[in-house]
Amino acid sequence: MALFLAYDVANNPLNTNEWAFPVCEVLHILGFAVGIGTITMVDLRLLGIGLKKESAADLWKGTFAWTLAGLALALITGPLIFSSDPNMYLRNASFRFKLTALALAIIYNYTIHRWVALKQASGALAVLTGVISLVLWASVIFGGIFIAFV
Repeated sequence: MALFLAYDVANNPLNTNEWAFPVCEVLHILGFAVGIGTITMVDLRLLGIGLKKESAADLWKGTFAWTLAGLALALITGPLIFSSDPNMYLRNASFRFKLTALALAIIYNYTIHRWVALKQASGALAVLTGVISLVLWASVIFGGIFIAFV
């Protein structure tokens, strides 16, 4: 944290241009919407709720590029937003929660979630996998929302 204490936020382009921060924020939210939205499609299939004509494996494969693109956009714009006021973000408990949830969600998504979807598991394993995934990604979203309130 000491690295950012002397950081001059006044000269950051996100703080000096009227449109830079809002555009970056919109792109960040768009990235998460696409990434988490496609993951949710697979989760709903694992839960047996939606897209019953497609297998979880087909959905995983069909949404992989969109998921990756969405998460990449969010992971590029996130540090840019962070750079606008790193001290505020580092002191914010909701931000730290979001980063922890994000790390767990990404690791889970590309390990257990992927394995279960591609193996076309069913029953309790599929349901549990989908529920855990939804909880992790919802935690990321709510962690981000509550940054403004903490």
